[in-house]
Amino acid sequence: MTIDHAAIDARRTEIRQRYLLPHRPSSSARGLHHVALLSSDVERTVKFYQELLEFPLTEIIENRDHPGSSHFFFDIGNGNLLAFFDFPGLDLGPYREVLGGLHHIAISVDPATWERLRGKLEMAGVPHQIESGASLYFKDPDGARLELLADHLGEMYGARVL
Repeated sequence: MTIDHAAIDARRTEIRQRYLLPHRPSSSARGLHHVALLSSDVERTVKFYQELLEFPLTEIIENRDHPGSSHFFFDIGNGNLLAFFDFPGLDLGPYREVLGGLHHIAISVDPATWERLRGKLEMAGVPHQIESGASLYFKDPDGARLELLADHLGEMYGARVL
């Protein structure tokens, strides 16, 4: 299959001109409360996120929608949470990237933390990929793709996106 890059660029320019407003209004949202992922093993997930990535566990409760299931949260800074559900007894199968599904979660960390966490991932044998000197991509124990980004919130590779 041949990709028509010129047509894609033209379409992107058309969308940008139509929808990227010169004076962006305020958002109706207050922020991202949490993103919820699935965990096949609560303790393994806690060890990975709290001990390796240094995101403190803030709470673990029963999932109100599925008795016996846990709903647990990690602090990822600025009042934002990364949440997980486990569903014991349900065969959810392995993680898969699908259209409409999760591609990755990008979490901003300062450059010194980025370097420290890169070293911890290496010491733990977690395969990872570095892009543009500021993005560190890897997968969690269940296969969800994560990115640690050394750029400030609202920036992407030094360019303002917010």
